[in-house]
Amino acid sequence: MDSDRIRTPRTAPRTALRTGRIATLAAAALLATVVPSAQAVAETAPRVDLTVLVVDDGGSAVGAITAELRGSGVPYRRIDLNDPNRPVLDAAFLSDPSDSATGRPRAKYQGVVLPHESAFGPDSAEQTALHAYERTFGIPQVDASTWSHPGVGLDYTDQGGWSGVLDGTTAGVTAAGQAGPFRYLAGALAFEDNDPTISESYGYAGRPRAGYTSYLDVPVDSAAGGRASLVGEYAADGRRELVVTFAYNQYQRQFRALARGIVDWLTQGVHLGQSRNYLSVHVDDVFAPDARWDPALNCTPGDFDCAGDDGEGANPIRMTAADAQYAAAWQKSSGFTLDMVYNGGQGEQWKTEHGGTDPLTDRLVADRAQYRWINHTYTHPFLGCVQDNTVVPWRCATDAAGNTLWVSRSELSGQIRNNHNWAVGKGIPVDRSELVTGEHSGLRTLPQQPVDNPNLAGALADNGVKWTASDDSREPAQRAVGTGAAKTVPRHPMNVYYNVGTAAEMTDEYNWIYTSRADGGSGVCESDPASTCLPAPLPTATGYADRIVPQEARTALSHVLGNDPRPHYVHQSNLAEERLLYPVLDRVLADYRALFAANTPLVNPAQKDVGTELDRRAAWDQAVAAGKVTAYRVGTTVTVKAPSGVTMPLTAPEGTRKRLLLGTTAFGTPYAGTRSAWTTPELLQTTVTLTLPTA
Repeated sequence: MDSDRIRTPRTAPRTALRTGRIATLAAAALLATVVPSAQAVAETAPRVDLTVLVVDDGGSAVGAITAELRGSGVPYRRIDLNDPNRPVLDAAFLSDPSDSATGRPRAKYQGVVLPHESAFGPDSAEQTALHAYERTFGIPQVDASTWSHPGVGLDYTDQGGWSGVLDGTTAGVTAAGQAGPFRYLAGALAFEDNDPTISESYGYAGRPRAGYTSYLDVPVDSAAGGRASLVGEYAADGRRELVVTFAYNQYQRQFRALARGIVDWLTQGVHLGQSRNYLSVHVDDVFAPDARWDPALNCTPGDFDCAGDDGEGANPIRMTAADAQYAAAWQKSSGFTLDMVYNGGQGEQWKTEHGGTDPLTDRLVADRAQYRWINHTYTHPFLGCVQDNTVVPWRCATDAAGNTLWVSRSELSGQIRNNHNWAVGKGIPVDRSELVTGEHSGLRTLPQQPVDNPNLAGALADNGVKWTASDDSREPAQRAVGTGAAKTVPRHPMNVYYNVGTAAEMTDEYNWIYTSRADGGSGVCESDPASTCLPAPLPTATGYADRIVPQEARTALSHVLGNDPRPHYVHQSNLAEERLLYPVLDRVLADYRALFAANTPLVNPAQKDVGTELDRRAAWDQAVAAGKVTAYRVGTTVTVKAPSGVTMPLTAPEGTRKRLLLGTTAFGTPYAGTRSAWTTPELLQTTVTLTLPTA
């Protein structure tokens, strides 16, 4: 699109033409704040290090911004205001008169985060030094959470503004906000109201004074059409502040939506690190049946710990050909691709037991190109220690000497190889480097199996597996498997259970887990400090749609907005019978698309891409923590150096060029109104050098 010439029709109304000119001017004004003008790119331009200074009072607002910096890979230095031994902010702490590397004045921080505008006291020496630093080097400051008053460019709330609880309020991104730091938002931003009995967010909306540009506002006088600001930029005394006048924490959707723009504003659009909005969903056990929850026994027949059943289970849940057709149609209409995590041998066994035909397999194989596919082993056995099921819970079997018995390397390798070959024989496109073992088995399983199966790493190497899935609820961090080259890819379990096919079954099991013993539940929620009991059991007829769907959608969307690439996983049973997964995903997709502009699409990564992303992040974070990254800007030139082999994440404005040995090339890929990439030095270079566009 950016190469096309878009003409305004001669019949366009004057208001449309005027709006277009305003948008153009606003964009130009933003660019002028993002990169220096040609005049500023002089020999005397200072060196500005690409590090953020965070002054932390222990409050949730600064904590939220810090979490965003950390999560997106932006280096920062934190000063604890409550530490009596903290460094004093003075000119020497903030800058150097002459940098040894460049011979220029050096600003040690590209942006400053304060709890509020006068964190050190309005007349203190530290506040004076900070203001002088910001004026001298053009360094922006974020006031993480303050109130509406003239000191930040706003009228008091009793002068046509408003203060109060914001829960459920819909704010609007202004034209300046959409042309500026929040250009990735669609326009409306609803404040969460998850519990009507609790005030979740309080704010002060004030009318702007001279020098203040509002980016996010709310209606304060619907009759007169008046609006007052909650987020905006205040320019005065040669300084710029981003003023936020509501309370928040890092988990609330309204902050998560604004976080990217806050960081871009703070860093003037040029910073280390990058961020995306990721969502991928793995559907485990494809071709295999799943056992069904028994509401009378309050367990799943066939499971080892289901007392009172015959150990076989009955009426298993399995997709039909119609379910497969629905899945393909849903993907097309929603614009979202599912990952089918398959067990070919289970499908073959089903066919044998049902007259030699299997319409489900036929349908999925016919539609194979419409999905991504991941090896889930041939018959889904437990691949860790040999299980002793004579006790509940099970334990690892041992030999006469007390040594743990392990599933062998040959069996592990055969399960992986046979399933891969089965898919290849069906023409299913499957990547050898990706694997999900049944129940994530083979990896350590606490408390029974505290270490990986020692045969697992070798079996993965035998089959070229580089990325094997793990359960994020047990192991949220990526790690190596044994001494092999393969690494884990943690996955988020979704609270749409594997052993239910109907909303009533789902709600019944949910009630069993999340209600107290007095209310007929298991009481697990009472003994688990990380859990909360429901005040009363959910109605089985409506509980899934009314309570579970919105809650699960909210949880998944929080991962999406948190720059979290980890996949979510469910089971084929959730695409069968009442097709319980779709309402959750429909809600996630609808909420996301209502919140973000077209320039910020959902990224739907494959498992190997998630593994690579997490691996790069770990190496980058380690290099930054060790002080081995050097990054700074001089005028329109950005220079970054990291240890050899470390790939660097960088974000910069549209129009940025990367220097080659000869000439330049466009830097990065577009996302959310900026360009970003993981990058390394080019041939015969030791640093990455970017040239920013001039305003």
